[in-house]
Amino acid sequence: MAAKASDILENISLKDIPNILPALSPGEQEKLLAELEHLQSLKTRKLAQERFLAFVKEAWPTFIAGRHHAKMAEAFERVARGECKRLIINMPPRHTKSEFASYLLPAWFLGKFPQEDYSDLAHSRACGRVRS
Repeated sequence: MAAKASDILENISLKDIPNILPALSPGEQEKLLAELEHLQSLKTRKLAQERFLAFVKEAWPTFIAGRHHAKMAEAFERVARGECKRLIINMPPRHTKSEFASYLLPAWFLGKFPQEDYSDLAHSRACGRVRS
């Protein structure tokens, strides 16, 4: 007795898809595609919540990452985990220090840890912010 298509869709792994795709009707293929797209969006969201650079790529779609961005992201993640209490970033102008530290890091941090207090410090009172 042949298995129902709905049973097949409930009990497959990603490795099985190329083998079973021809056996599915167009409607079932569309359902499978929708489920895979949903799975991909969940994976992307989870990665963006966990990793700063993944968040940046989601929040800023035209962003082109360089090695220095990965180093900054690693440093920001160490700060977020509490492994680094103070961080100073010395880089030439136009290396996305302000975008990362002033806009994207607070957004990522507060999304990851909504219960935590957050403050950033700057050279003048007008530039710093406190959220508590």
